[in-house]
Amino acid sequence: MSVFAKATASRSVRAVFTGVAMVGVSALLLTGCASGGGTTPTDEASSAASGDAKPVTAGDRDLTLKIGTLLPQSGGLAFLGPPEEAGVQLAVNDINDANLGMTVEVIKRDSGDTTTDTATTSVTDLLSQDVSAIVGAASSGVSKTVIDQITGAGVVQFSPANTSAEFTDYADKGLYFRTAPSDILQGEVLGTQIAEDGKSTLGLIVLNDAYGTGLADTVTKTFEDAGGEVVATSLFNEGETNFTSQISEVTAANPDAIALITFDQAKIITPALVGTGYPGDQLYFVDGNLSDYSADFAAGLIEGSKGTLPGLDVSTLGDFTTRLLEVDPALKDYSYAAESYDAVMLIALAAYAANDTAGSAIAEYLRQVSGGTGDGTTVTDFTAGATDLAEGNQIDYDGFSGPITFDENGDPTEATIGVYEYNADNTYSRIN
Repeated sequence: MSVFAKATASRSVRAVFTGVAMVGVSALLLTGCASGGGTTPTDEASSAASGDAKPVTAGDRDLTLKIGTLLPQSGGLAFLGPPEEAGVQLAVNDINDANLGMTVEVIKRDSGDTTTDTATTSVTDLLSQDVSAIVGAASSGVSKTVIDQITGAGVVQFSPANTSAEFTDYADKGLYFRTAPSDILQGEVLGTQIAEDGKSTLGLIVLNDAYGTGLADTVTKTFEDAGGEVVATSLFNEGETNFTSQISEVTAANPDAIALITFDQAKIITPALVGTGYPGDQLYFVDGNLSDYSADFAAGLIEGSKGTLPGLDVSTLGDFTTRLLEVDPALKDYSYAAESYDAVMLIALAAYAANDTAGSAIAEYLRQVSGGTGDGTTVTDFTAGATDLAEGNQIDYDGFSGPITFDENGDPTEATIGVYEYNADNTYSRIN
């Protein structure tokens, strides 16, 4: 599959985190102190941060890789669980079908949200089954509750959807990676979009956690740097179900636009907000709540509202969506499916390169197989990657979510943020 060739043509808002941002976003430089988001590296897993490619031994492989998932089957991000789990399963199927000396077993568990201890219980179970890596969580807040437990056990934590900037320099022993970009980028794109739409005042209703407040801070700074004014910011905590006070606080300031930086609380907030008389086409959504609301809202309720979502437009990626639907025919949203697929592919290719399924060995090679050490033949599927590695060659995996290319902090150095607009039936389409 010539994934990257197709993906590049559709890219309109893209940043390369090498000190210069490109195509519609301002210059960004994301910095950290160590491999995989750690401070000063002290263990062997951190050696990939040096930028020097480790050797790949030629020869056949006979590896069994056990991966756990910690994705939302319940809680405020439950709508993201099905596409993420479908992406994981599709990758596992592709690796096993390749029959190139690696067998992958996946054990799926629920992350829940921060109102429960579901994630801790699930991680304890996964670690007891000797997984080498855990894909998840989707929620940055949930990942913060288990990252020490996972990395402390010498297991790779690889999130397809964590966007909090706090993970860039987190002391994770070089074992934390993600295919989703930091919210520094999404916040800039959203704040810029609101300003470019001619809004001069902005209100925000924000989930009070690492994801919500971090994204809100960047949106606020970007919008105000563009000449706008944030006139009200109202916070709520995970688990709240009544948002009357937040809606009243923000609408009292009479903003031109309101950004909802939430998870599925948007299902309650949005109709209540429009019910007060606020225009349904003046709302802005984010990746945590950009969803198909055709079955939830009255027709036309949010037609014309916009939102942002990291990642390429999955509809441009050939038969990827078709194959995801074969895994899960009930899928309606595809958010972070590509990032989940690529997380599994990168973990598998790193284990293949190392000829070792230990978490520390995988971490040593993850940056390398992503092209982060600066060399390697570009590959876009497991078969091509494994074939090159078996010949002792270096590879650079470019996936369905884009070129990825990890930096020394385990963050992708390239990213795409799509801008979407809601249709009359409360589904959304990409406009930029």
